[in-house]
Amino acid sequence: MFTIKYQILTHMMTFTSINGMILVCHASSSSVCRSAEGQLCAGYKTAFGNTLKAHKDGDLQKLLGEGSKAYDYDLIVIGGGSGGLACSKEAAALGKKVMVLDYVVPTPKGTTWGLGGTCVNVGCIPKKLMHQTALLGTAMEDARKFGWEFSDQVTHNWETMRTAVNNYIGSLNWGYRVSLRDKNVNYVNAYAEFVEPHKIKATNKRGKEMFYTAAKFVLATGERPRYLGIPGDKEYCITSDDLFSLPYCPGKTLVVGASYVALECGGFLAGLGLDVTVMVRSILLRGFDQDMANRAGDCMETHGVKFLRKFVPTKVGACVLISNAAVSLQVLIAVGRDACTGKIGLDKAGVKVNAKNGKIPVNDEEQTSVPHIYAIGDILEGKWELTPVAIQAGKLLARRLFAGASLKCDYVNVPTTVFTPMEYGSCGYPEEKAVEIYGQQNLEIYHSLFWPLEFTVAGRDNNRCYAKIICNKLDNERVIGFHYLGPNAGEVTQGFGAAMKCGITKDQLDNTIGIHPTCAEIFTAMEVTKSSGGDITQSGC
Repeated sequence: MFTIKYQILTHMMTFTSINGMILVCHASSSSVCRSAEGQLCAGYKTAFGNTLKAHKDGDLQKLLGEGSKAYDYDLIVIGGGSGGLACSKEAAALGKKVMVLDYVVPTPKGTTWGLGGTCVNVGCIPKKLMHQTALLGTAMEDARKFGWEFSDQVTHNWETMRTAVNNYIGSLNWGYRVSLRDKNVNYVNAYAEFVEPHKIKATNKRGKEMFYTAAKFVLATGERPRYLGIPGDKEYCITSDDLFSLPYCPGKTLVVGASYVALECGGFLAGLGLDVTVMVRSILLRGFDQDMANRAGDCMETHGVKFLRKFVPTKVGACVLISNAAVSLQVLIAVGRDACTGKIGLDKAGVKVNAKNGKIPVNDEEQTSVPHIYAIGDILEGKWELTPVAIQAGKLLARRLFAGASLKCDYVNVPTTVFTPMEYGSCGYPEEKAVEIYGQQNLEIYHSLFWPLEFTVAGRDNNRCYAKIICNKLDNERVIGFHYLGPNAGEVTQGFGAAMKCGITKDQLDNTIGIHPTCAEIFTAMEVTKSSGGDITQSGC
């Protein structure tokens, strides 16, 4: 049995639950009103429902000045990645008492890292830096054509690169800790697990357990690489979680998978001069525009990456282990990532999870099936798995929860880039999805090959770069899909992403003066449609 007493407007109401039966009493009367199971008047039923919900969420205690008594924190964020950090710092800046719990479970190889999540430690940051390392190698090859003379043989030192990259990451880890301290966010390096809807258990690396309560929670636990589930995969293979701090050069490498992680890692390893083969089960870059994905793969082959198609491994043995004896092949698994939701006690909190993939369904305000528990980032079902999306969602969520804001994260027209050797940037719909939604007859697709000026003197990749926009004919040829394969794809795509947010049309692109000579100007001068079958090769300026 429980009883809740609150002053509502000018009336004192007492809500009492006995064996699941909700009863309502007036303070001015000792008579018990009818059961809330459909027999109360509509006004009382609504008041009771709203009051009970507010009590469950912790909002009512706060309204009456009881929040600090009821819970240890206004907000506990589980996960110290980009989204979780953004949300926690924003909430703290709004005057709330906030805790962040973050704990990295070591990989089967024993690899672990500091605060900041996947992006900073084993994702975007080291990936882009190692991609840049590979681009510098290509630039040195081009340099001779531009008149640079150097006679010594050029080699790459893996250990120097790894040390430099990890030193930078270490500085970011420290910076995040300082930033949380400066914002008065309590950071605890411990594994969090729900034991009750408003209570979690935090276990540190020494096994010590502590318990904390909060009015609200944000889940930002991210994902970790998926293994193959075959003999030897965890014993003899590595994932991207291991690669960026690998103490030795991997040498000859087999990349299993065709995800963006697989192609990015395979691409920069080949760019460092290593022998790389990518084993593909079916298609490249599932979920991306397949025309663009295949073109990106073709460019990888041109730059030395081999593809083994329609194969899957069934067993990995010691013969591929790189050890002190240095044998022949390193296997890198990059077949996707799994949400880190299975072992944090969500069942005890009542949070619904997709049993197939561990993803969490949320509404348009990132609210889970439990009203006081929210989720952001890679663990959301049907949302982008991108760091900037998690950051944006985290900030806006904190403002809605604690500052009365109403702006929600926009998951439409999100620009992104795959950092393959020839980079692929996109925003909006892949061609296949656009056809599915709008119908081929209602689309006009403009496209063009092009040859960056920087590549001409070096004599490489002539008409290998490619640009495409997908336009909705039913809406004034509004651009609903943007795709670019070429150098500096992230820098090019970012601006067009902003334009698409503003609803840019083909006519507006045509009336925009291009910056010459650049790659991005191709989007201001595309005339050939796919349906026409016209020639899209470029011969010069």
